[in-house]
Parts: sequence; C-alpha cells; structure tokens
Amino acid sequence: MGILLGFVPFIVFALFTGVSVSLALWLAFAAAFAIGIRDFLHAKMIRMLDITCLMLFAMLAIYTGFIQPSLPVQAVRMIADVVLLLLALVSMARRIPFTEEYVRDEMPEPFWGTPQFVRATYVLSTVWATAFLVMAVADGLTTFAHHLSFTLDVAIGLAALALAIGFTVRYPSHLLASRQA
Repeated sequence: MGILLGFVPFIVFALFTGVSVSLALWLAFAAAFAIGIRDFLHAKMIRMLDITCLMLFAMLAIYTGFIQPSLPVQAVRMIADVVLLLLALVSMARRIPFTEEYVRDEMPEPFWGTPQFVRATYVLSTVWATAFLVMAVADGLTTFAHHLSFTLDVAIGLAALALAIGFTVRYPSHLLASRQA
C-alpha cells in the first residue's frame, strides 16, 4: 500500500491543474519533497519513485514557470507519464523493479529471497508500466493529434490508475494466500 503514497504528488498535481498548472507543479514538488524526507528520516533511504517524482516535478515546475509557461496541461501530463513509464522499464531492465521497495513493506522477510517475490515485483512493475503507457498514449493523442477530448483523456487515465491500484492492493494478499496453500 506504500506505493500509493509514492503517487501522492501526481494526485496533488491532478487536483490543482484546474487552478494553475504552475501551482499544481510546485505543490506536487512540495508533496514529493515531503514524502521523500519522511521516508529518509524514517528508513534512511529514498525510494526510486520518490527521487523520480522529486526531480520530475522540480524540473517541470522550473521549465513551465520560466522557459515554456504556455505548455498545455496535457503535454505536462504526458511528460510525467512518459517519465514514470521510463522509471518502470529502466528499473526492470536493471533487474531492480521500482515496486520491489514497496513489496518488501507488504511481505514477510523470509519471502524476499524467493522466486515468487521476484516475480511479484516484476508483475507489479509491469502492471504500472502498462498503466503509464496507456496514460501517456491518451495524453499524446489529446495533445498532438487531438483525437481525444481532454475529458476522455482524463477518464482513460483514471481508469488505468484505478485498475493498477486495484491490482496493487489485491496482489500481495493473493501471493501470501497462494504461498500458504
């Protein structure tokens, strides 16, 4: 469930984009900073997702604030989705899926070294990568091709997130149950 906390900056961004893209980006950066500091003070580590959110929202806030203030919200969303997709793909390619840090929090320590644990981290990372891909494509179709309305783009993004969240919430308990059977 800790992975959902890692996505709070994106939720903050989504909630405030109707007010101002720039404000939404700075608030998302502040949320990413607060979550990163909280984790660092608690566990003396910063997770890949936290570092990615921190850097992403800092750079987007600076870029849209000072270099390209007219960047449409769909383009900003697409950039964020592509960065998250790259995080998921690169972490899996490096054989350290970004979800591993969160799955450790949900599973007992004896489970960590098992093939089921490794598989679980890849399955969860793949589910999230798929959600990010769907969101990025929808944002791209809205931004560049104008094939989707912004409302449909948001609906597709929310559906992809809801499916990924639902899977993430249920999957660890499914693994534990299947391991005990």
